[in-house]
Amino acid sequence: MNSFFTAPAVMTGIGLFFGIILAVAYRLLKVEEDPRIARTEEMLPGTNCGACGEPGCLPFAEAMVSGRAQPSGCTVASGDDIEAIADFLGVDAGEAEKRVARLHCAGGKGQAYQIAEYRGFESCRAAATVSGGGKGCSWGCLGLADCKVACTFEAITMNANGLPQVDVDKCTACNDCVEACPKDLFEVVPLSQKLFVQCNTPLEGEHATALCSVACDACGRCAADAVPGLIAMKDNLPRIDYEGGLPVTSVATHRCPTGAIQWLDGNQFEASSEAPG
Repeated sequence: MNSFFTAPAVMTGIGLFFGIILAVAYRLLKVEEDPRIARTEEMLPGTNCGACGEPGCLPFAEAMVSGRAQPSGCTVASGDDIEAIADFLGVDAGEAEKRVARLHCAGGKGQAYQIAEYRGFESCRAAATVSGGGKGCSWGCLGLADCKVACTFEAITMNANGLPQVDVDKCTACNDCVEACPKDLFEVVPLSQKLFVQCNTPLEGEHATALCSVACDACGRCAADAVPGLIAMKDNLPRIDYEGGLPVTSVATHRCPTGAIQWLDGNQFEASSEAPG
């Protein structure tokens, strides 16, 4: 009978002992959360899009309160909201350059050669698994709007040419379209980077233009015409060095035989004003 009561008593004692240790440790070691974090999170849009570089609004609020980030890092919040957060935290709102999603393809219905007609689930990812989707250029946009569906900000519409049109005013650089595209054609870039290559094919010459009339044929004229060092040809495509501090003008687009490299001033695939050359 003694053992019948002893075992529960021992277990109870052990439980009380460790319970007391945990309670004391909690009181001594707990870290009080700055109450400004919760209030700052409430002032954010709550989209948790990640465009700020943090995995969500709460981590971004923590980063702002700790001084690791500025309110302007939120690309979704309005200017008034950013100023309100800055006033609440007593910090400088900062200046964030507008960033937008651009598509490395201009080969729509009127330019790209079709080798087959895809019939199935209306999805680029699904079509890409079936012989590349029926497009002659297997590196081009399939035009089935996965990016449009993924964009929660309604910044993407499909134009008459079957290509995604990004509204630069609505785009928040959230990266959803980048992740949704099975061809890896979207890139989020600063709006000020107006010189842009609208092609992704690694082919050259007639091998490229036979598949799409606006494909880059790797002629290299853009690299020759630009300031030395600004553009280098790699994998048969122009690579623009925006980090080198070299002057960037539209002159690199003037002799492009297919229009694969463009000067974008506003929305892509719309007529843009020419920059001084």
